[in-house]
Amino acid sequence: MELYSTDNKTHDEARQGEAFGTTQAKGPFDKFFYVESYGCAMNFADSEVVASILEQNGFGSTRDIEIADLILINTCSIREKAELTVRKRLTEFRKLKQQKPGMLVGVLGCMAERLKSKLLEEEKLVDLVVGPDAYRTLPDLIFEAGTGQKAVNVLLSRDETYSDISPVRLNTNGISGFVSIMRGCNNMCSFCVVPFTRGRERSRDAFSIIAECRDLFEKGYKELTLLGQNVDSYYWNNPETNQAVTFAQLLESVALIGSSLRVRFSTSHPKDITDDVLHVMVKYDNICKHIHLPVQSGSTRMLQLMNRTYTREWYLSKVARIREIMPDCSITADIIAGFCTETEQDHQDTLSLMEIAQYDLSYMYFYSERPGTLAAKRYEDDIPEEIKKRRLQEIVDAQWIHSNESNKRDGGKILEVLIEGNSKKSDQEWMGRTSQNKVVVFPKLDHNLKTGEYVQVTINDFTKGTLLGALKNN
Repeated sequence: MELYSTDNKTHDEARQGEAFGTTQAKGPFDKFFYVESYGCAMNFADSEVVASILEQNGFGSTRDIEIADLILINTCSIREKAELTVRKRLTEFRKLKQQKPGMLVGVLGCMAERLKSKLLEEEKLVDLVVGPDAYRTLPDLIFEAGTGQKAVNVLLSRDETYSDISPVRLNTNGISGFVSIMRGCNNMCSFCVVPFTRGRERSRDAFSIIAECRDLFEKGYKELTLLGQNVDSYYWNNPETNQAVTFAQLLESVALIGSSLRVRFSTSHPKDITDDVLHVMVKYDNICKHIHLPVQSGSTRMLQLMNRTYTREWYLSKVARIREIMPDCSITADIIAGFCTETEQDHQDTLSLMEIAQYDLSYMYFYSERPGTLAAKRYEDDIPEEIKKRRLQEIVDAQWIHSNESNKRDGGKILEVLIEGNSKKSDQEWMGRTSQNKVVVFPKLDHNLKTGEYVQVTINDFTKGTLLGALKNN
């Protein structure tokens, strides 16, 4: 994971443009699909739901775009840069489509819902458009598009959670996986388009979540991340017993599946994370000691304009409470520079909050207006880009100091690391993560280790975003 981001990525946009599928499609399939995903972890999880639906309808997955009969791009509308990247890719796909008659190109997800008319009619870049709540209708839409019609379904649902669909794991290392626990969002943050593209919040059947997690654990997965736009507001009522299941209870149930199964979650809204969740995290060693707690701004005035529903002081009290209950918990954040009407004092408030919070890592970006959001309707995007960029750089510089100090504190410690695979730079080194979600790289040497194992690593040094160490007693 990178130490910080300056190019309009958020915490949930850490992965960009990955092609899903096997190197060579397997199984008795006559047709193949290629899917490329952008944006948040939820989009990547959705691609796995789509893969399951398509495989049940005769399509095999492939990473070879040349043999694909169906090309899908799962999109993000959170940032302008993501949309520009997707448009560029769709233009490239159109050229490929001209060389292969009969090939279909489709757009899935948030951007599909927002730009359906432009993509289908004005720009003629795609054959089908499918919103995040309409994936079950994909087979019918593919048939419709195959007859030459423009196929579209972007209807939002109040109850769709895909709880009965077993996702097909694509491009997985077999060690870490995502499990969606809810969909949609009820928080109307003024800068965010998610409530309009993913609909109202609804929680998935707890039994189906636990069953999916147990199945993955039995297949050898060692780390699962429970996903939702706001996991702390998870709330499911058992119709058989009329008893409610909260996120704290769900988290505990997943942790109990196996002591060697690491459990993570993302993302938390500061207003909803409870002491019950924190105490469950303390109770179980296999629940990772990391909370992503987006702040967005350190100015109460800005937070009110953003409709974040908390003040600077309230947020800092939540950070203090987390550290009181879990001193070893890593806290990370999202921060926006240059939101509408932001003054130099508002910006300084953000820098001072960062100094107090001492985040281990942040995802930082300057504000880009998204059509359809409350901010786009209510406020003028009045901060010049050069000021946004300057403020962003100051935020990045501050975060580097705090991350540097955080990594220094790990020096000399012996940390448990889950091996995920080779390091990016050398197949002679292992790469893994700590409970606090810090990346650790260490030499393989002659040890007979493999991915999915837990090892004790002594931390000796660090680089910009990585801890460097050696196996304990070596």
